[in-house]
Amino acid sequence: MSQNHYQVLGVAASASALDIKRAYKRLAVQYHPDKHGGSTLYEELFKAVATAYHVLGDPGRRAQYDYQLQLAARRAAEERQRQHYRQHSQRVYGVPMPPPAPLRTRPPAGAFERHYRPIPQQQVRFTRRDYWVAAAAALGFLLFILSVKVTMDHVSGVRNYERGLAAYAVLEHEEAHSYFTDALYFKPDYEPALRRRGEIEQFTQRDYAAALLDYTAALRTGATAHAATLWLRVGQCRAKLGQPVLAQQAYQQALQHDSTLVRANLLRGEFLLFERQDFPRAATLFSRGLRHQPAQLQARLLTLRGLAWLKQQQFDAAQNDFWEVLTIAPRSGQVYFLLGRVAQQQHSDKACEYFQKAVLQGYDFARAARDTTCATLALRTK
Repeated sequence: MSQNHYQVLGVAASASALDIKRAYKRLAVQYHPDKHGGSTLYEELFKAVATAYHVLGDPGRRAQYDYQLQLAARRAAEERQRQHYRQHSQRVYGVPMPPPAPLRTRPPAGAFERHYRPIPQQQVRFTRRDYWVAAAAALGFLLFILSVKVTMDHVSGVRNYERGLAAYAVLEHEEAHSYFTDALYFKPDYEPALRRRGEIEQFTQRDYAAALLDYTAALRTGATAHAATLWLRVGQCRAKLGQPVLAQQAYQQALQHDSTLVRANLLRGEFLLFERQDFPRAATLFSRGLRHQPAQLQARLLTLRGLAWLKQQQFDAAQNDFWEVLTIAPRSGQVYFLLGRVAQQQHSDKACEYFQKAVLQGYDFARAARDTTCATLALRTK
């Protein structure tokens, strides 16, 4: 049988690379054809030694050669196993099977003898299109997160507002104020919550500065449906804070949004009547309010308009308004007092009677007028 490369070099299969190199040098010198006169035998031996060192001297080729030897050894072992179970009398092609020749090999080469070729590292390069795709993905993710947050804030704001509205309906003002505040935490520009919280601060807590801030913020949201009412509330808060001029400007804004807003006409007319003493314009505003008056404001509007007529010395118109008030509130001492003033201006003897009725209804301001007028009337009668 032909020898393997280890046998050619005369080294063991587990020989080191240095031992293989030394064996090759020794045999190359020993079998060199020039030393043997060009002998063909030694030339063949020299070639066999060179071929064996070509394979075993390189770690990669040696590892591959060792693997091939292992495969050959495995096949030989399998063949021996099959021969073991074959009958002893059986002949192959009429002759007994020769015993398999022992195969000399070694364990697989260690990691330090194997030849590894490093995989070159490739540098990743991004193109402009890759940057655009990454930016679009990041922007899409941010928009998704933002949309989720906006949706959750809207749901939480509306839920808290509805709970506050339920508490507001049963006059649980502190609880309602807390719910409206929570709703505005999630939706800072939620006009219904601003308006309702401002009403609680104005009418229940008497915190006119805080209410003014809420009404102003609600107006900034552009809530045109309640703009007139909001301007009216702003005017009332400014009046309570001692800002009459700004209050009148707010009432004017309310009337520009809704000219039928009775309370705005009433409050603006009072300012013109008592502060500016602009009696004709005050009477006009009271008349406008009376065209759309609610029942609870009719008596006050008539009383103030009658007073404006009285200041303009339109006594008949004033008396008509005062008598109409008495049909609504027959026990109004203030109206009887005003009728007495009209009678005084007309030099009527009924002035004493009207002042007397005003005193009987508990209007103490009429007492001095009654005493003076009735005394003068008594002297005149004597």
